[in-house]
Amino acid sequence: MPTTPDNIIAFPAAARALTAGRRLIPSRLQDGRRAVRLTQTELAERIGVTRQSVSAYERGDKSPESDTFAKICEALGQPPAFFTAEDAPDFGRYSVRFFRKVGPDTLRRNEACAVLTTWFAQTARYLDGFVNYPAVDIPQAAPADPSGRYSEDEIEAIAEDCRRQWGLGLGPISNVAALIESKGVALCRYEIEGERIDAFSFWNGDRPFVFMAAEKESGARVRFDLAHELGHLILHRWIEAEEIADPKTLKIIEREADRFAGAFLLPRRSFPSEVYSIRLDAFLELKRRWRVSVQAMIYRSSDLGVIDENQFTNLYKQLSFRKWRTKEPLDDPRQIAIEQPKLMRRAMELILDGGRVHPDEILADLALSPRIIERFCGLPDGSLAREGGEAPDLTLK
Repeated sequence: MPTTPDNIIAFPAAARALTAGRRLIPSRLQDGRRAVRLTQTELAERIGVTRQSVSAYERGDKSPESDTFAKICEALGQPPAFFTAEDAPDFGRYSVRFFRKVGPDTLRRNEACAVLTTWFAQTARYLDGFVNYPAVDIPQAAPADPSGRYSEDEIEAIAEDCRRQWGLGLGPISNVAALIESKGVALCRYEIEGERIDAFSFWNGDRPFVFMAAEKESGARVRFDLAHELGHLILHRWIEAEEIADPKTLKIIEREADRFAGAFLLPRRSFPSEVYSIRLDAFLELKRRWRVSVQAMIYRSSDLGVIDENQFTNLYKQLSFRKWRTKEPLDDPRQIAIEQPKLMRRAMELILDGGRVHPDEILADLALSPRIIERFCGLPDGSLAREGGEAPDLTLK
């Protein structure tokens, strides 16, 4: 069950008072349920009603009693105001979200991410009303082939053009997270309960967004994930959902984003000359400098013809023998730090520290649980749950 900050439901009376004046919006209940990956049956069990009742609430055919409504708030971890708030303004088309893994729980994952996508975009747009975000500077590309697929040379050239446009040179990128934030990407590190997601990205109107997995503990892999998502933002902005319904097409699209990530992080004009040996320990030394995983560097070396197929196979056998396939040396965050989002946090801190808006106003305007907003912005738990009336400090005379 999602943990509930103390100020979400201090008293069941809050639910009774609110529902007395405003009616629950069915779509908000459905969104709240999907965000925490509950079925109608599972929610019904938690609040002590039948599945048919939950279905009726979500259709708008029936309203829950005030005591049941209080249980809904608790089960979904949302304040009462969430369920009566009108939808935020529409800022334009949401692009397709790309996931590398498809499994038996794909539908629940997609529904949860669709809801979180909307809330994250709404939070970022809200902050945009108070602070000046960096201008969006994400190159856009289109393949020459009518099929919509990119050639390997096209992707290499696009990555090179991106580096050139941003003045990055040909060496290692110091901080990928800070870089893409400086180019207008709204970024958050968020754990989706019950899911293992590397990252996903999307456009909403003219603003790009990236979700990072909160549980990933390898700084090198996080950097690759961010570069992979940047590839999607550049290469695949206008792809439609129908196109990725085909697993074969999705696999090609993911391969394109991987190729971009490799080309962006390990440029073909500089990286190959540094591969002085095809021993794993030599790649490990390169990992210190480029902060990219050994596995990704082996793939990149194969893509660029630095190693042949037999050498590639032998290196992967060595990876398995050393048990480096899941965790490599230097994956400890104390050795290669996990890059953290800072833009959203800094925006919220500017607003709060400058006294522009009280936390209560933010919570009322966004109508989301404090914990969700804090996680979107990378704030410590409790940052928005401030309470007035604290006793003043006293000193002896």
